[in-house]
Formats: sequence, C-alpha cells, structure tokens
Amino acid sequence: MTGCSTGAGGTRELSVTLCRDPRQFAALEEQWNGLLRACPTATPFQSHAWLHSWWLSYGRDGRLRIVLVRRGGVLVGAAPLMLVHRPLPLLVPLGGGITDYFDVLVDERYEKAVVPALARGLHRAARGAVVDLREVRPGAAVERLAEEWEGTVDTLPDSACAEFPVAPFEDLVKRMPSAGAQRTRAKLRKIDALGIEEHRVSEHEVPGTVRTMLRLHEKQWRGRGVTPEHLRPRFAEHLTRATRRMVRSGDARLTEFRLEGEVVAATVTLMSPGLSGGYLYGADPELRAKKVDVATMLLRYEARHAQAEGRGVLSLLRGDEPYKHHWRPETVVNRRFLLARGSHAALLRLHGSRVSGRERAVSALREALPAARDWRNRINEWRADGARR
Repeated sequence: MTGCSTGAGGTRELSVTLCRDPRQFAALEEQWNGLLRACPTATPFQSHAWLHSWWLSYGRDGRLRIVLVRRGGVLVGAAPLMLVHRPLPLLVPLGGGITDYFDVLVDERYEKAVVPALARGLHRAARGAVVDLREVRPGAAVERLAEEWEGTVDTLPDSACAEFPVAPFEDLVKRMPSAGAQRTRAKLRKIDALGIEEHRVSEHEVPGTVRTMLRLHEKQWRGRGVTPEHLRPRFAEHLTRATRRMVRSGDARLTEFRLEGEVVAATVTLMSPGLSGGYLYGADPELRAKKVDVATMLLRYEARHAQAEGRGVLSLLRGDEPYKHHWRPETVVNRRFLLARGSHAALLRLHGSRVSGRERAVSALREALPAARDWRNRINEWRADGARR
C-alpha cells in the first residue's frame, strides 16, 4: 500500500504503508513515541509501550494491521488495528477490552494532509471488513478521520467515563454537598493520622509491585465480582511489561502506599500531556477495618500529582461505579465509530444492529439483576424463617 499527498507546511510527499509484521511494529518505538508527543489528542493508551505489550500478550499471528503515514521518512500518522473474523471480518483497535481510550495518531503540524492520507490508507486496508473503532474519546483524531471517510459511517454511544478538571483537591471536595464534604475531610484526617506513606516505584521495582497490586486487587474484590481478565497471567505479563516501559518514559506512575512498612495499597496511573488517569489499584481489605476510605485516599493522590504535573484532565476512566458519583464528576461518553466502504454498507448495518441488540440485552440484564438479587434475598429469608420454625 503506497500513496502520496502534499503535506501542510511543506512539499514533501506522504507515503502510506500497511504494517503487518510484528517485528516492524517493535522497531517503530522511537518514531512512534515522537509521533505520540506530536499528537495532542493522544492518551497513554496510544503509547508504543502499551500497544506493543498488548500485542505480545494478546495478538494473533497474521492479524496485525497498522496503517502508517510518513512524511520524508518521518512517521506522522498511525492507525493501530488488527483483523478479526468473528462474528464477521472486522478491523478493530489494538488494546482490546482492557484499553479505556482509542485514537489514531496524527502529527498536528501536518494534520490537514495526514488525516485524508490515513483515511485513504485505512479504506484500502479494510477491503471486505468493517472498521469498528471502540472507546473514542470526544475530540479524538478519529472524528476528523471519519469526516474524510469515503463510504458509510455510523456512530454509537460507548462507555461512560468520569472526569474532573485538574484543580487542588479541596476544590474537588467543594463539589460535594456540604455534609459529604465534611465527611470526606474527616476521612482524610483519619488517613493522615494513621501515617500512611507513599512510595513512588522505580522502573526496576515494577515487577514486584505489580504482583503485589494484583494480589491485593484480587483480595479486595474476592466474592464481589472481580474482572476475570485481571486474574489471568497474560494480563499480569502485559501490565508488568507496559508499566515498566511507561515508568521509564514518564508515561506511567506506579505507587505503593505503606503502613508501618507494609504495602497496604498500590495503584498504577497512566499519563499523557493532556490526561492523567488511575488505571488499576489494589488495596488490603483490612484498611476498611481501620476506617480508611481508599477511594478518597487515591483521588487525593491523583489530583495532587495531576495538578503538579500540569495535566489537562483527571480521569477516573471507564466505569459507572457508585463511589465516583459522590464527587460529582463530569460524565464524558466515548463513541464507537463504524466505517465501511460504500459497497459494504449492508455489512456495516448488520454489524451495527448486532451491536445495538447486544447492548440492549446487556442493559436489560443490568436492570434485572438488582431485582433478581432482591428476590434471592427474600427467598433466603423465607428459608431461614422456615428453618427457625
């Protein structure tokens, strides 16, 4: 796949190629990271460390499809994708379900030329496949690519994310109702009185701390529905490998929280110039017995560092957990972009209807589960009453 165009701000040709070789992808690290810094919409999930590590743990031979745009030999655009065949041929983002945001990378200096070139390259790569781009954050470069797409485009809502403007933590506390703010300040005084200490983990300490964090994560969620993928060896391998590289490059921060010398909690934060987000944490359930509100402790930590580092947004990433709403964050809904050649519009509509139907089924199940749990509790109570009689 080749092509050319005149770049904005220069007359050098743009070449468009398709990378299908994992070894070539591995060798792109330095150029990829230069492009990442030149793309203001990029999130840490578009870093080479995250995506290449994910491929090593989750990729399948023969499926890699990365559209690359170069200007004078310099990488100025990239769309990191892979081919899947079920339920029908799709080009989907690298990163899979453990990645909170997807975007293509575009060097903002040459955006007017790179975006159309990237769209054309993706159009050729798609062939008989539908392009299914999940978890696209508002303002992402994918939005501009979709405007240049020659064919059928559809969009669907995707995951909701909670975000805050970067500000002193006290300003976040003030967003809460006065009674809630008072309780939060009391919780923080208790945390400080216990003397919990923060330790920022070095690159060489990453493997041991990730093991500890995942052990604590499993322990805190035991019996409460832990995400199964977080317990699998491939996830541990990916997270260790990616975090180590991202700590080295400044795109991640891994932190231990110690009480009397023992690690009682650990969290990994992923970062880009415009965004900082706590990706995963683990905490010893014994902290609850000590009246430690772990969510409050971690949010204060994240807010303090996001402000000190000049990040644009503090994100709690995907998920609609009730504790997030206590802080009255801004809800930002990701979008799902479906793209297909005009000749494959029917295939796109078929895939879109399947996606929408599955989402409706999931939503109905979520609504039904509380009622099912209520009935189960009632049945257990009746059985207990009968046994007592």
